[in-house]
Amino acid sequence: MCTAPETALPPPPDYADVARTVDDAITSRRSVRAFLPAPVPRALIEHILEVASRAPSGTNMQPWCVHVVAGEAKDKLSRAILDAHGAGGEAHTRPWKYYPDELFEPYLSRKRAVGWGLYGLLGIGKGDHAQMKAQRAQNYLFFGAPVGMFFTLDARLEIGSWLDYGMFIQSIMTSARGHGLHTCPQAAFADYHRIIRAHLGLPEDHTVICGLSIGYEDTEAVVNRLRTDRVPVSTFARLIGYES
Repeated sequence: MCTAPETALPPPPDYADVARTVDDAITSRRSVRAFLPAPVPRALIEHILEVASRAPSGTNMQPWCVHVVAGEAKDKLSRAILDAHGAGGEAHTRPWKYYPDELFEPYLSRKRAVGWGLYGLLGIGKGDHAQMKAQRAQNYLFFGAPVGMFFTLDARLEIGSWLDYGMFIQSIMTSARGHGLHTCPQAAFADYHRIIRAHLGLPEDHTVICGLSIGYEDTEAVVNRLRTDRVPVSTFARLIGYES
């Protein structure tokens, strides 16, 4: 009688190591604002997007639509947005609000802390609007990153799909960190949605949610010394039913 050879089962995964790896990817994620020009292979970008596509979404609708730009396509779009940014005016505004008209505490203080922390590192003084505008312009150069992404959403979808999108983008950033990359999510791009739509051939019924820069961090750049605080868990969470 022939018998199949015994096959050794692989050892069980060390979930403690897996947890540490995931935790490190999440906690080491920062909004990097200066990147090296080193290219990121297309295959790696596609892999990160494939991993991120496992993000949850209501009834598995998967509402995300991603537009990746690199090389001359990215540079051409940057030039068009920078021209519009330099001209100023009210023609370029996003069709949705990120903040309420009157921001209140504690959110106002947190927002200001990041702004002044960034400007302080760069030596930009309060009221120096020209330098503030110049720094904002770095957004539209993708902070020197070799790859940019734009995220759009069918405008007929509701707020639930925006929630799904947040989990998807977070998954992109976490996977990127696992591969030694850094990112910067950028709502600033949404102001120039008309230019982005024209350059990328987007449908008129798609909302530009944000852009994202992705690449390798320039560790020598002063701007990347910025570190932001997080409030303690006890500030935002209630644990009910646990013993003290």
